[in-house]
Amino acid sequence: MSILPPPRRPIRELPDELISQIAAGEVVERPASVVRELLDNALDAGAAQITVRLSAGGVRAIVVEDDGAGIPEDELPLALRRHATSKIGSLGDLEQVATMGFRGEALAAIGSVAELSITSRTAECAHARRIDARTGEMAPAARATGTTVEVRELFFSTPARRKFLKTDATELGHCLEAVRRHALVHPDVGFAVWHEGKLVEQLRAATAEQRVRDVLGADFIAASRPVEVQVGPLLISGRVGLPEAARARADLQYAYVNGRHVRDRLIGHGVRAAYEDVLHGSRQPSYVLRIDIAPDRVDVNVHPTKIEVRFRDSREVHQAVRRAVEQALAPSRTADAPGDETGDPLADPMRSSPQTVDAPPSPMPAWRPPPQIQGTLVLQHAAALHAREMPPDWPRSPSAAPVVHAAPAPSPASAPTEEWPLGRALAQLGGLYVLAENRHGLVIVDMHAAHERIVYEQLKARLGDGPGERTIDSQPLLIPATFSATPNEVAAAESHAATLARLGLDVAPLSPGVLAVRAVPAALRDADAVALARSVLAELSEHEASALVQRAHDEILSTMACHGAVRANRRLTLEEMNALLRDMERTERADLCNHGRPTWRQVTIRELDTLFLRGR
Repeated sequence: MSILPPPRRPIRELPDELISQIAAGEVVERPASVVRELLDNALDAGAAQITVRLSAGGVRAIVVEDDGAGIPEDELPLALRRHATSKIGSLGDLEQVATMGFRGEALAAIGSVAELSITSRTAECAHARRIDARTGEMAPAARATGTTVEVRELFFSTPARRKFLKTDATELGHCLEAVRRHALVHPDVGFAVWHEGKLVEQLRAATAEQRVRDVLGADFIAASRPVEVQVGPLLISGRVGLPEAARARADLQYAYVNGRHVRDRLIGHGVRAAYEDVLHGSRQPSYVLRIDIAPDRVDVNVHPTKIEVRFRDSREVHQAVRRAVEQALAPSRTADAPGDETGDPLADPMRSSPQTVDAPPSPMPAWRPPPQIQGTLVLQHAAALHAREMPPDWPRSPSAAPVVHAAPAPSPASAPTEEWPLGRALAQLGGLYVLAENRHGLVIVDMHAAHERIVYEQLKARLGDGPGERTIDSQPLLIPATFSATPNEVAAAESHAATLARLGLDVAPLSPGVLAVRAVPAALRDADAVALARSVLAELSEHEASALVQRAHDEILSTMACHGAVRANRRLTLEEMNALLRDMERTERADLCNHGRPTWRQVTIRELDTLFLRGR
């Protein structure tokens, strides 16, 4: 039985009402979308104070009031038409958009799915005028200079879409988030949000740092560092969270391009790349980053909601973001170990007996490599470790101490104990930890994690910072590993052959649809060759080759540093412990090992007093 084809339907133009509702489906997803679009218009009008009033989470009513320039009476009807805007007038304007809105779709799209009215007054008008989007009628109204947009019964004309909305509390949360996103990057503008007649959010005009504190809280400020970097044509500013303050969810990540909140994979990948060797597991960093760039170097006309952008030079932006965040995270907190706000914690009046600070220790010799490898570079020593089978642990005799380059320790006269952030070593605990005393109390150091970071940073410094300067030795496989490859994998192997060679990988077609892995990086010779090749080919297809080369180099150096660092149960002398502490104070990112684990912790005198109930 044959199935008859469906009857042919003629091509015809869609009615204007249906066109508007299709456009509304792209612009208006939920009440928060309306709030976002109306805030964009208020900011473009130069508002200094914006008030948002909501009912039923924005489903029943959204009212946005501003004190901006207002809309002239003769332009009010035009404001409700599709593709009518004051923001651009030519293709040249579209290529250099400097305003939040420019498409001229928002008000028309909102008016097609809700009851919409606009009340506005300019400084030159004697009174305001109100226009109803449904009927087009205009009438006199009373209000000060500025604009009020009222949106009621959202999706009343499309009840099927209204069913997809969540509870009022959930929709309110999305509306508040839309306001906070705008508020973070416009600290000179005041924002107030009312819900069912109650004030639920108020943000007064403030400095940029105070606005971040008001929106994200004092905890974010305390656990973050400022960013202010000019990289070529880009100005990158904001704050990035410390690795130890990373979160399980990516709910504190705000990226802006020329004041516009965006969800851009390029920026997100650049930030993540900066955290790669300091973030533990799948934790998510927190950040507020603003990128200011010439408008003609970024295309904001990519998506109707303007949430996505496209850069003219994506690699330039990616590298600039990565380097800016890396620079902010580089300084180690070992240079400023935490303590009590009162200054000297030993002078606590609650203590039952007076305490004194011990005299400075005697001069400490530097931690020197054993005689058999003195004068050998750290890189050569780490490479040698991978050229032979690693023993299960380092020898325990003092003559087999691992390599750490340290300058001679300062003399007691020039560097008393109080000036050493990590203090002086006291003992070794469990073959794993170094215990030290500084002016704030007790310092506990994971010696393997700390030494791993030191060796890793030394390896990176010796191999240079640019991917072009780095090379990775490869290990030919006795029997090539073959696997069935997808067309994308074959194309990546052929087009990125030079990049694969720099990574120490030899992957080439063996037959149609089959790739052969003939060599792998020497440091990863025991890895699964097929899985390694497939992961690298997948990333080569998605990301910039230069970024992948740099990350692969860092991962291999991290592996080398892990094997080259001092192992557990290695007996250290006090001199070796103190030299390790001094090296930590001089090393960037010394707070965390290459895998994102902390290398040290501070226990203050006050905390110790609390444990032992002193002063109670």
